[in-house]
Amino acid sequence: MKIKDAEIIALMQDPRTLEKGLRVLMDAYQSRLYWHIRRIIVDADLAQDTLQETFIKAYQNFHQFKNDSQLYTWLYRIATNEALQQINKLKRMQKTDEDPEYYMQNLVADNTHSDAEEIQVFLQKAIQSLPEKQKLVFMMRYYDDLPYEEISKIVDMSVGTLKTNYHYAKQKIEEYIKENYER
Repeated sequence: MKIKDAEIIALMQDPRTLEKGLRVLMDAYQSRLYWHIRRIIVDADLAQDTLQETFIKAYQNFHQFKNDSQLYTWLYRIATNEALQQINKLKRMQKTDEDPEYYMQNLVADNTHSDAEEIQVFLQKAIQSLPEKQKLVFMMRYYDDLPYEEISKIVDMSVGTLKTNYHYAKQKIEEYIKENYER
């Protein structure tokens, strides 16, 4: 039986059941949040660390959840912010002469075993070439199939701006594929 958000919220709001509520929350959203973070960060270990940070922030700040949005929207916003902070940390930690964007693009595995995997890797490289906002909007819309209204709440952008960013992201991905895909 799938637990409803209202039950999770009730558990999290009661100090006696807060820890149980956190376990239930993690069980309910761990997979979706991990893959959302993973598409932003790409590196599996860093994505797992970011997921843990997301749940820690949710636990520490649950008192700030106002119930004016869906629970997953609130969690996605935390996860998105944590993932973007991790990317910014990577950019600041330039220990080598490599460009951080180059590093992020090369985190995508180059070893492919099938055409489907090869296409997925190529798509990931195309997505990694996008500017941050476009990348974020594209992944939430394309992979998570979130409505623009939900994405708007998560990233704090107007729906019109989101649609524009998504449109440009699609165009840039198409251009990237046309220019770089060799068969």
